[in-house]
Amino acid sequence: MWPWAHLGFGYLLFRVTPAGRSPPLDGAAVLAVAFGTQFPDLVDKPLAWYLSVLPSGRSLAHSLLAFVLVVVVARAVAGRYDRPAVAGGFGVGYLSHLAGDALGHVVAGELHYLTFLGWPLTPPPDYGVEPGLLTRLQEFAVEPMVVVGLGLALIVAVLWLRDGAPGVGTAFRTAERAKARVIARLTPRRQ
Repeated sequence: MWPWAHLGFGYLLFRVTPAGRSPPLDGAAVLAVAFGTQFPDLVDKPLAWYLSVLPSGRSLAHSLLAFVLVVVVARAVAGRYDRPAVAGGFGVGYLSHLAGDALGHVVAGELHYLTFLGWPLTPPPDYGVEPGLLTRLQEFAVEPMVVVGLGLALIVAVLWLRDGAPGVGTAFRTAERAKARVIARLTPRRQ
């Protein structure tokens, strides 16, 4: 799945959870969903493709074992700040990524490729030589699953806009607070 399809699938799944059914949606939770939908690839792809630390671009963060561990930590951190919806959003996004990666293999009857879900207890699937991001972008082709993913992303974008574009205001407010902190630290204090 391409990133936009993961994002769309995750947002749709979030919208059927209790936190996602009651507008206005929590902007921080929506941002956590978005991050969760990309998290496994942000961890595994660079570590496998560029640093050769992992055996595959679908191994560590694509494992259900890692999912459980990371979500438990996320819940503990979010609980400390009394923001359970943020941890829930992240968990939904993360789980949707794993489900999205598994779905194509299930539909194609390629169940042997699902071993990434059990890594390191099961070996990662043998995808052969895994090209990096630039190679994948150069070889990008409009195939049926790409069209489905783009269609899903478009439908979800319309839904997200209808929902009031939750998360945008939160992102801007967070950036403004961060900017103010940086400026305050860089500004000499008067004595």
